[in-house]
Amino acid sequence: MNTSTGIRGIDSTLQKTQLWLGELCAELGWKDKHMAYSALRAVLHALRDRLPVNQAASLGAQLPLLIRGLFYDGWRPSDVPLRVRHREDFLDLVREELDRNHAITEEPDRIVEAVLALLGRHCGSELRKLELSLPRELQQLFPHPPAQPPTAHP
Repeated sequence: MNTSTGIRGIDSTLQKTQLWLGELCAELGWKDKHMAYSALRAVLHALRDRLPVNQAASLGAQLPLLIRGLFYDGWRPSDVPLRVRHREDFLDLVREELDRNHAITEEPDRIVEAVLALLGRHCGSELRKLELSLPRELQQLFPHPPAQPPTAHP
């Protein structure tokens, strides 16, 4: 499918969005990018609604333009942050959004892990700062690389 519009900024965001959705499909073992789009949307909205406005805006600034629009779609800054402190409550937020898309029947924990891994690869240090501002139980949702064993010194 040719997505060239001839407008560099639009073509770039379309390409980045396709890349992100492709990575998410690969991570979840899905072939349907619409499912990946719905999963990305559900996790981004749950995360956005849990964050204070300034942190949500900082994360939004790291996203490609098209995904940024998805992130802000339907946002009501006067209604946030939600007082979600527990893992299951956060997963319930994602589950509610996923339930609107009947094509996804998978439990949200694997979806959250995959989306947060994707964001970690593309938003790095900004996502880490955001993670550290959350309650410990929510921090545990974020994937972390395995600790490196200490190297032996002769």
